[in-house]
Amino acid sequence: MMSQEKNDELTRVGKGTPGGELLRQYWMPAALSEELKGERPVVPVNLLGEKLALYRNEEDKLVLMDRHCPHRGADLCFGRKENGGIRCPFHGWKFDETGQCVEQPGEPEGSRMFEKIKVNSYPVKEVNGLIFAYLGSGEPPAFPDFDCFRAPATHVFAFKGLWECNWLQALEVGIDPAHASFLHRFLQDEDPKDSYGKQFRDTAADTDMPMTKVLREFDQPEIIVEDTDYGMRLIALRDLKNGSSHVRLTNQVFPCAITIPMSNEMNITQWHVPVDDENCYWVSMFTSYTDPVDKEKMREQRLKEHTLPDYAPIRNKRNNYGYNREEQETVTWTGMGLDINVHDQWACESMGAIQDRTNEHLGTTDKAIMQHRRKLRKAMKVIAEGGDRSELPLQVSDNEAKTIQGPIAVDAIGPTDDWQSCWKERDDARRKACSWDAEISN
Repeated sequence: MMSQEKNDELTRVGKGTPGGELLRQYWMPAALSEELKGERPVVPVNLLGEKLALYRNEEDKLVLMDRHCPHRGADLCFGRKENGGIRCPFHGWKFDETGQCVEQPGEPEGSRMFEKIKVNSYPVKEVNGLIFAYLGSGEPPAFPDFDCFRAPATHVFAFKGLWECNWLQALEVGIDPAHASFLHRFLQDEDPKDSYGKQFRDTAADTDMPMTKVLREFDQPEIIVEDTDYGMRLIALRDLKNGSSHVRLTNQVFPCAITIPMSNEMNITQWHVPVDDENCYWVSMFTSYTDPVDKEKMREQRLKEHTLPDYAPIRNKRNNYGYNREEQETVTWTGMGLDINVHDQWACESMGAIQDRTNEHLGTTDKAIMQHRRKLRKAMKVIAEGGDRSELPLQVSDNEAKTIQGPIAVDAIGPTDDWQSCWKERDDARRKACSWDAEISN
């Protein structure tokens, strides 16, 4: 259990809050590139409690700025794009790509008032279908040399989904290796040939044992947590009682992302991005190490479960997440369909918009959650005291960023007495078969 004060520190994301100031020191996914291809030329972005407007100007430059005109507060997401900037339809005030007001056509001739008017604008960077934003002060950190950023665009698919809960409880389900044996328990094993684009539907690496069976029948993993330069490495060991163990290697990427294996050929890097205190997006980059990603198929799969333009899940608390009693008895542990995102969504949203951790009782399987919270508080203290940002994970220069690679995420099976080497061997084999990857350190 924790105090309400500490719970607020960990969960609140607005300007001036300990958590909000920490999260603003990192690049955050703000939108999918595909969102700018729709009919609306200026896209609303809600991020860390701030309301922003995103557009691509005539020079193909991305611009992210405050959403409301500083004149009378009209919504610039309905603005007119003109000559690299945006004009408010209300009174014609125009702002350039830096947020500087450059025209006030209704003011008297010769007025220089516009020179004193400027809205906040923010650095943005587009990588493999995702648009990242930096809302903090000073220079943003460099991007680490993660696989999802280094891979060619043909091998990465990006998507997102809206959850009605605080970002931290969404992140914490991803660093809880024990929950997969229960929340994602499938009572029937699917044919692996139908597994493309679906997590936990593959066979365990180099075996004919379905991953659903591994998770279902071996539900007491030993969990090991290791500190890394990007956050934490999580190792879940499931003893198969035959001299071998299943090793599932996942990662927490500080402060709000995870990297997990989706299948033997594909990994997921997923951020849990605060919209505000009570809502968040999961934003994922699916990275293939073998063939180019079938983006059309993967998008079609996910649009069956989400509505546009908000990427809101069709199954939600207003329809009981599609719960079906018969399915719960015969097909899945939850009775909420085959999409594991819905299972996670239910678990996180059912806690309440912001989980009340004053009545929480953590167990031994929650060691990664406890360690991550300690890292968050330590980092918040550095920011609050004006300390050196380089003390924080991933606050690095361009040269340092090139040394932060991977993060490796695999499912592997190897000798119980030598599990330490089997996950490295599994990753080495995958990278040797990879068409785009160069040698990478462990």
